[in-house]
Amino acid sequence: MTMTLQRPKSRRYSRRRVIQAGAAGAAAIVPRYVLGGRNHVAPSDRVHVALIGAGGRGRQNAMELLKLPDVRITVVADPAERWDLGKYYYKGKAGRLAVSRMIESHAAAHDRDFRVTSCIDYRRFFDRGASGIDAVLCATPDHLHAHVAVTAMRAGKHVYCEKPLTHNIAEARLVAKVARETGVATQLGNQGHSRDTMRQTVEWIRAGAIGAVREVHAWVPATRWNPTLLGPPTRSQPVPSGLEWDLWCGPRQPVGYHEAYAPVAWRDFWQFGCGAMGDFGCHDLDSSMWSLELDLPERIEMFPAGRPARGMFPHGEIGYFDFAARGDRPPVRIHWYSGGLRPRCPDALNEGNDGKPQRLPRRGVLFVGEKGVMVCGGAGGTPTIYPESLRRSFQPPPPSLPRSKGHHRDWIDAIKGGPPASSHFEYGAKLTEVTLLGVLALQLGDVVHWDGVAMKARGLDRADRLIHGSYRKGWRL
Repeated sequence: MTMTLQRPKSRRYSRRRVIQAGAAGAAAIVPRYVLGGRNHVAPSDRVHVALIGAGGRGRQNAMELLKLPDVRITVVADPAERWDLGKYYYKGKAGRLAVSRMIESHAAAHDRDFRVTSCIDYRRFFDRGASGIDAVLCATPDHLHAHVAVTAMRAGKHVYCEKPLTHNIAEARLVAKVARETGVATQLGNQGHSRDTMRQTVEWIRAGAIGAVREVHAWVPATRWNPTLLGPPTRSQPVPSGLEWDLWCGPRQPVGYHEAYAPVAWRDFWQFGCGAMGDFGCHDLDSSMWSLELDLPERIEMFPAGRPARGMFPHGEIGYFDFAARGDRPPVRIHWYSGGLRPRCPDALNEGNDGKPQRLPRRGVLFVGEKGVMVCGGAGGTPTIYPESLRRSFQPPPPSLPRSKGHHRDWIDAIKGGPPASSHFEYGAKLTEVTLLGVLALQLGDVVHWDGVAMKARGLDRADRLIHGSYRKGWRL
């Protein structure tokens, strides 16, 4: 199928019409698309999206976009025709053919003749101009995120990218820079950021619900996808039919195909993923970074659970992120746990609850304040204040943060000239950098004293190759 796509022409607004509307007494802020903002789509128009990465997470994102009547996915790009995800968390079938058929089936109710453009190599699509699309949703493995995002933004496309935003810290800085330069609408795929309960947590912490916070704990049960593997595969397996494996490896030096890498389990390997820290850091560090308005940490230390094989992430870890004081606000230490490790249950949870023992959730965030503690479910879950006496006396402040219409909806509205999505790339890049500093300390097996201005681990020159990454020919940014 040809790569040339057509979309309805956007309505054009002349400067005279805008001035006349203002003179007529309109007291509204003029949307960016009226003023000619870069590639913004008129509210009456449908947003045409290219999905790059059609694995389990790509299929889930496609399902979210299909709920929005003013969005159509017109291009699906993935080096794999199909993935059988039956034994994984995602279940079902994925890959560019299965996801394309799902999209076409959904569109058939209104347009029986609609067909998705299927693309193996997204680079070729952009080489041909990427005409007919307004935006890109990137759901590839981590090692391709930056390449997809930068390529799309430089082509003037709005971008939604799964977390972590990038695979290394230099990429995070570059993606944020290109986003600022191009002015396109962006959103990081940390969906909990758009939950009302996440906003409630931020508002309560800022209102002093538990007093000044110096200590935060975040924990996830996630462990390796390959729990019995002692090291990276030493023998390759036949490449599955319909999979362009060299293309899947993208910027990294290709390795022999093995089911331990793909689908899904690539997160276990530094070459392609960022382990549990990279998988969940942008979700579960989010509420503390946002509510406490933290910048970058000065000191990061990580301890693996067990002795990880070279090139692989451990089964779990405990880590510490130390942030400096900010004005009259105290320094903060964030404790991180994965693989089933978690903090001790605070005594405050069992004060005044009639002897019924309380437990921390399987995944969550714990804020420790001068007056009490707050426990939240993972990825922005409901906040609860302890002890009970403090909870009863606390008067929640009126909402001060705009409530989200939905993580994907907010991105689409930003494309149409609305306010920026709240996890835009400038925020998402900093959140990703903090997450990747944890990954860096884990990889180095050493304390990282971070110089954010110089983007340098002080006294650890061997960290530079990990901070900046390596790329094979044809994939450099």
